[in-house]
Amino acid sequence: MDDHTGSPELFMFLASTVHDMKNSISVLGGTLENLLDQARPEQQADPAYPQMAHMLYQTRRLSDNLMQLLALYKEVGKPTYPFEPNTVPVRDLVQQVVSQVRILLESKQITLEVEAPPELLWTFDEDLVIGVLAHAVNNAVRYTRDRIRLAIAERDGMLELSVADNGMGFPPSMLEAGALVGQGVNFLTNSSGLGLFFASEVARMHKRRQVGGTIRLENGGPLGGGRFVLTLP
Repeated sequence: MDDHTGSPELFMFLASTVHDMKNSISVLGGTLENLLDQARPEQQADPAYPQMAHMLYQTRRLSDNLMQLLALYKEVGKPTYPFEPNTVPVRDLVQQVVSQVRILLESKQITLEVEAPPELLWTFDEDLVIGVLAHAVNNAVRYTRDRIRLAIAERDGMLELSVADNGMGFPPSMLEAGALVGQGVNFLTNSSGLGLFFASEVARMHKRRQVGGTIRLENGGPLGGGRFVLTLP
C-alpha cells in the first residue's frame, strides 16, 4: 500500500477543511456577538447571558486556533496567510484589535485599558499582528479578574506590544512554554502551545538589519498579573 500521508493533495484537503471549519465558527461567533450586543439590560440579568458570553469566548478560542493553523501552513505551495508588511499608524492597529474583542469583554464585564502613541507609524504585517494581539487578549480573559491592558510603545528602536491582566499570573507551565518558544523550541504540549508558537513565528517573520522580533511571558506586569509581550524591529 502506498503511503500518501505526505502528499500535496492531502495537505491541500486538510487546509481546505480547516478553512471551512473556521468559516463556520466565524458565523457562529458573529451570531453570538450580535445577540450579546443587542441584549437589553434586563436580558443581561438572565442566567443565559453569561452562558452565551462563555460560548463566545470558546468560539473565539476555536477561531484563533484554526486561523493559526492556516497561517502556519507552509508544507505545500504558498502559505494561506502570506507575509505582507506595510507601514501603518499604530492607532489603526489598536482600533481593529479593540473592535474584535469589545463585545466579548463587555459581556464578561472586563474593562479594557489602552495606551498607544497616537501618531506613531510602524512597518509590520497588520493582519498577523492583529491575530497575535487579539489572541493574547482572549487568553487574558481566562486569567484576569476584571481588567486587561493593551499597551504599545517604542523602546530602544523596537516596537513593544503587550497585553496584561490583573489576575493571579500565568501558571509555571505557561511561563515555561513561553520561555522555550522564545528560544526557538517548538513547545506544543499544552493548550497554550499553538498560540505561543504562532506568535513566535509572526515575531520571527519581522526582521530589520538581521534583528528579528521576539515574544515573552512574565508575571507581575503593570496590573499585577500576567503579561504577554511581542517585540518587533
